[in-house]
Amino acid sequence: MAESARVLIFSEQQKAFLNRLGVPANRIAVIPNGVDPDRYAPGPSDFKAECEARMLFVYQGRLAPEKNVEALLRAWYQAEMPVGCKLALMGGGPLEATLKLSYSSDPNVLWLGFVGSPARRLEILRAADVFVLPSLVEGLSLSLLEAMACGVACMATDVGADGEALAEAGLVLDPHEAVSQLRTLLPVLATYPEMTQLLGMKARQRVLERYTLHQNISTLEQVYASIAGARQVALPVL
Repeated sequence: MAESARVLIFSEQQKAFLNRLGVPANRIAVIPNGVDPDRYAPGPSDFKAECEARMLFVYQGRLAPEKNVEALLRAWYQAEMPVGCKLALMGGGPLEATLKLSYSSDPNVLWLGFVGSPARRLEILRAADVFVLPSLVEGLSLSLLEAMACGVACMATDVGADGEALAEAGLVLDPHEAVSQLRTLLPVLATYPEMTQLLGMKARQRVLERYTLHQNISTLEQVYASIAGARQVALPVL
């Protein structure tokens, strides 16, 4: 890795880690994932009315061990959620059947399964008041960035680059304390909608500042151009 022209990573935290392993800082390029903020933006949605929710919490991702969805479900069942709160789980995966066996008794938990339509996924995200990502392992979650761009208040665990993306623009959770932290925070957000609105505004602003698709492509082009330029300079004159 130390001999590579460039090592592309998601976050400053990853850059510091690689630097400690001996990769020169000038060979590391931080290029976060990006989303289109014109597509992923606040907008009208009928989904909240469709599921008769006063306050809608959404998870989007696979139902797999590394996503730690059971922590969210345990917290939801243990918390005293106000009337009208619903949790929509958007995604399927190897744990879907097992989780349903244990947690399907609550009519306020909506098992949406895999949602293949991008338009439908966007409609659900736009309806959300709070997006929750309790993962144990991530790189930089596109689902998180999409929710942030839609102006949704976000909670995510401090894994991969998610904590860095959400710092001071959302609620960052300890992956090992996710159940207790979510159990406390879920009812708080449900009770104080002005807090979720403020967090949603901060989340979208963070995406506009750092995580747009245009910024991603532009930075990548600059890295490739600098590598190509360095190689041209290094060519011998014949």
